[in-house]
Amino acid sequence: MAIIMVVDDSKTVRNYHGAILKSQGFEILEAENGMEALEKSLGISIDLYLVDVNMPIMDGYSFIRDLRKQSPHKTVPVIMVTTQAKEEDKINAFKVGANLFETKPIKPEVLQAYVDILVKS
Repeated sequence: MAIIMVVDDSKTVRNYHGAILKSQGFEILEAENGMEALEKSLGISIDLYLVDVNMPIMDGYSFIRDLRKQSPHKTVPVIMVTTQAKEEDKINAFKVGANLFETKPIKPEVLQAYVDILVKS
């Protein structure tokens, strides 16, 4: 079973994304910020990350940048899902290593399609 980590400071958003992904049969891990996500990803294989931009302690851009420095996580797919909707935000997400960029709220069918593309279950 593929493992997906949802990284967002909002419990509501984590529950929303988690419910969509659990209905597809994925195991879900949650983190409230980038630092917690980095700590939780140590020693385990994550198949996909859903990451917010604005979070306390470590934001999404910093998280992805640090994640990509770790050899086991250099190529793990990352979808940035955020309220930030400017073109500059999307460009910054791709610059740090995000594979896809979507604004909140993401529609369940769109999230499912992205996961189908990025995760071989």
